[in-house]
Amino acid sequence: MTSHLWFTALVLLVGLERVAELVVATRNARWSFARGGVETGFGHYPVMVVLHTALLLGALAEVWWTGRAFVPVLGWPMLALAVGSQVLRWWCITTLGPRWNTRIIVVPGLPLVARGPYRWFRHPNYVAVVVEGFALPLVHTAWVTALVFTAANAALLTVRIRAENRALLAAR
Repeated sequence: MTSHLWFTALVLLVGLERVAELVVATRNARWSFARGGVETGFGHYPVMVVLHTALLLGALAEVWWTGRAFVPVLGWPMLALAVGSQVLRWWCITTLGPRWNTRIIVVPGLPLVARGPYRWFRHPNYVAVVVEGFALPLVHTAWVTALVFTAANAALLTVRIRAENRALLAAR
């Protein structure tokens, strides 16, 4: 199998992981709303969905259309970072339990979580997103996708983290 096909399989696996996230998020949203959860920041959510979809499609398109090569000295470390970002993401999901979501839904009165990766970072899931955003495309030298996603994601995270911090502060 060529490296292009292996990379395609990797991106499809990440796409399946995203579907699993949405299943968990839907279940968790029901849990939160049943306990008086309040959703905020929904204006930027469609942009986030489009951006994350574009990351996967852009990486594939760039690799296939430009014939980008797999460069082992870059590709293997980036694969390790991409896998590590998934480990961190699911550590966040399991640490937050039913409070984790792809949307900003906060149940008033619940204390902030201060265990797991939240002992060290206020928003560790976004660390995973940032790392995956450059690492996944660079597994197969899709540097344009990595650069464009990273820049667009930085702008989005500025809005998202601000909205999330406001929601968490208001729910106390």
